[in-house]
Amino acid sequence: MPAPYGGVGDRTGPEGRVVPFPTPVAGRPLSALTARTPTDRGVKKCGRLIRCSPLNPNPTPALLLGSTRPRSHSLAISISRALLFSLPHRTQPVHHALLFSLTSLHSPLHFPTPPDPNPASELACPLRSCRGTAHMALPPLLLRLHLLFLLLGSRAVWAGAALHDRDAAALRDVRASLRDLPGSRFFDSWDDGDGAPTPCTYAGVVCAPDEDDPSGALLRVSVLTLGSGLSDSPGLAGTLPASLASLTALTDLVLYPGRVGGSIPADIGSGLRRLRLLSLSGNRLTGQVPDSLAGLPDLHTLDLGNNRLEGAIPSGLLLPSSPSLKVLILANNVGLSGGIPAQFSSSQLFHVDLGRNSITGALPPLPPTLRYFSVAANSMEGSLDGAFAGDGNAPADLAFLDLSMNDFSGPIPPQVFALPSASSLLLSRNNFTGPLAVPASPAASSTPPWSVVDVSHNAISGEVPEALAAAGSLYVNNNKISGEVPEAVAHSVFAGRMTTFYAQHNFLTGFPVPSRPLPDSAALCLSYNCMDLPSASAADGCPTIGGPLEARPADQCRSGGGDG
Repeated sequence: MPAPYGGVGDRTGPEGRVVPFPTPVAGRPLSALTARTPTDRGVKKCGRLIRCSPLNPNPTPALLLGSTRPRSHSLAISISRALLFSLPHRTQPVHHALLFSLTSLHSPLHFPTPPDPNPASELACPLRSCRGTAHMALPPLLLRLHLLFLLLGSRAVWAGAALHDRDAAALRDVRASLRDLPGSRFFDSWDDGDGAPTPCTYAGVVCAPDEDDPSGALLRVSVLTLGSGLSDSPGLAGTLPASLASLTALTDLVLYPGRVGGSIPADIGSGLRRLRLLSLSGNRLTGQVPDSLAGLPDLHTLDLGNNRLEGAIPSGLLLPSSPSLKVLILANNVGLSGGIPAQFSSSQLFHVDLGRNSITGALPPLPPTLRYFSVAANSMEGSLDGAFAGDGNAPADLAFLDLSMNDFSGPIPPQVFALPSASSLLLSRNNFTGPLAVPASPAASSTPPWSVVDVSHNAISGEVPEALAAAGSLYVNNNKISGEVPEAVAHSVFAGRMTTFYAQHNFLTGFPVPSRPLPDSAALCLSYNCMDLPSASAADGCPTIGGPLEARPADQCRSGGGDG
């Protein structure tokens, strides 16, 4: 099935490391953020439907029926008879993924002969080495046609296996509780009557043999994706039925953005103990985040962002009691409250977005595993000294840090600027004071350590640190910064390495203008400081809100104070 998320996510980097993308795309659900390293708990890439063996060192396309997870290491895949002869007859995305995966493998493909009367047997043989009528290596076109024939011929097999009564009843409740918004046709296959011999052929439904039924005659719903996820689809409306919790074999539940309201079933976590992915973002869900979601043994990704949830965040989601949880997105709910527990640093989370809520309290030390962390636009307060104590436990892979629009106070610890992987440091609109203590940059590099550093709209004093010349974009505006801008910063702007330098509304007294013109790609703003603008270009990049301001009144500059 296609990954239903296009933006914040993660990709697998060198040596199996999972690297976060810079920022999420607002309003899109998350299920592409489910990349795992081979050692993550709960990863079941191989099982009854797919047999794998670590034979091929070269990357090969992954075939993960019922999973949206990208590959993190290479495996040679053996397709079993149960897989090829149990797929639904309808043309669903999984068919295309299967056909592409099988016909693009660069390693020997183990392909089954037609099923024999013994349902427990598994006949997998290499195309070029099997004895019998199927031993020849098929040309690519015939191979594709043969696979397509097998996929479409699976309709008869569904007649011999039945969906568990409890799952069938839950799907009926889903259909009764949800509806297509005008312009969406997701439920067409659900309403097809005689054309759909089993609910396992419905759009968005993936079934697998019941692990508790040795006869193989029963099927369970393992993946449920509600909505088409197309960019022009308005999504679904209605509510989530309580019987969703009875789909006890479910591992992935995705609801695409739409207008689904009401509360999340309170016992959803109690029933869905095998859940690995839960994404309900971009809807109108209300009520609390169910406590039953905390502590699920295999839950890797939880995305409930962009809803209308309220109440305290279950502390277990931020603690080691959720052992497999790596991605937690609760952003843009506005009403989620409470504090972050002190034991947060013991969790194994690597992507946490709690932005735009009503979270209070101080910021505790961060987990060393973190790569993305946002608590922007909350009501947190206090110093950052406890969170960045310089004890060597700082998150070395943290690439994105957003603490903006809170009530944090005191100096910004130098350890914040010393984070070795930091790409975006967003600390604007707080109550930070004192000078900026920025450690000297490591060896010169063509790639700056920071893409963005934003400390604007605080009460920071002192001078602009020379080390910040390495930033791709630097925002120090609306503070109490004084003195001259370092030559290194000015040269970085005019050389095109720093594309944005906002320093307006400060008490700066000088800016050394290089003898070259300002690049068209650069945005420079030095207005409302204690100096004449060094050139016309020094205000060309200023925001137009409030009109142009050339210099700060002289009496404010003499007193060294003002509105900053």
